[in-house]
Amino acid sequence: MADIPEVAQLFMELVRIDSESGEEERFIEYLKELFQRELGAECVRDRYGNLIARVPGKGSQAEPLLLAAHADTVKPGKGIEPVVDDEIIRSRQETVLGADDKAGIAEIFAAVKGAERHPPLEIVITRSEEIGLLGAKNLDYSLISAQRGFVLDSDLLEAIIIGGPSHLSIDVEITGRAAHAGMEPEKGISAIRTAALAITKIPEGRIDGETTANIGIIRGGEIRNGVPEKATVQGECRSLNHEKAVHQAELMKQAFEEAGRATGAHVDIKLDLEYKASQIPEDTPTVELAERAIAAVGLAPEAKVITGGTDASVFNAHGIETVVLGTGAVDEHSKDEHVAIADMERAVQIVQAVLALTA
Repeated sequence: MADIPEVAQLFMELVRIDSESGEEERFIEYLKELFQRELGAECVRDRYGNLIARVPGKGSQAEPLLLAAHADTVKPGKGIEPVVDDEIIRSRQETVLGADDKAGIAEIFAAVKGAERHPPLEIVITRSEEIGLLGAKNLDYSLISAQRGFVLDSDLLEAIIIGGPSHLSIDVEITGRAAHAGMEPEKGISAIRTAALAITKIPEGRIDGETTANIGIIRGGEIRNGVPEKATVQGECRSLNHEKAVHQAELMKQAFEEAGRATGAHVDIKLDLEYKASQIPEDTPTVELAERAIAAVGLAPEAKVITGGTDASVFNAHGIETVVLGTGAVDEHSKDEHVAIADMERAVQIVQAVLALTA
């Protein structure tokens, strides 16, 4: 792979190391050794298992800067085998590629390694971002001194993510009554039918320009010829408007309650606020810095808010002014996920521009 840029070579190496959410240990230990060996970093793991790599300033003793990405990938993310097709890196289609967020990790590493100057850095690699920003929520912030940060975990290189949604998860456990489906079905109460009744009443997809809702998982039944006694359903809703998110969650809850009353099933519902909508002003120093860095590589920067969750929302809640930058990844969370090598190289240039401007 001599003709493939170093950032792409490293990325392909990283995605071959399995790290689905909750199973990131081997991958994070690999990064720890890499950062220590190649960047001269002082690396520590907090109690949750997040990695914090402190890299001394290079020609600069400015205020420390946070650079962050997450270690975990979504399913199916085991046995990833990347291939290069016309300067684009893809998986062999049996899995996701893992560019979300290993492209971001590779780009941070390449940018820091190749930077002529940079301030002291705190590189944070979080665990279990994809299942509720758990790494960022459990990060030991006493180990972080930076007051400004950049997370590499978006797609478009020109985009600066300055805000995200409120995100509520809904977990439903339905208990009906088992019965023989052929001999005496009238004695049963179908938990699956109860779930289906509720789901058909719930608005799903894009509710409006700020709000989404989804039922992602349903499980139920044990045998073909039995009225199913148990079913579980997992869903979520998000909105850039907190009150809308709460309202949508209540609508989903009510649908399951009404379905339970209609069928006679018992329904237990758990609603959790994963994180609350937040947005930083466009005229903050961190946003302006990102705009200058993106413009420096010939792109037109655009500040925007998204309905996807990122670690930046948690960092901002802890007083670290943070925006999200793009990695070039496309079709994340699918087997069609891919990233152009040229976009990875440009992402490295953007991060290096950030480092130069802060040095």
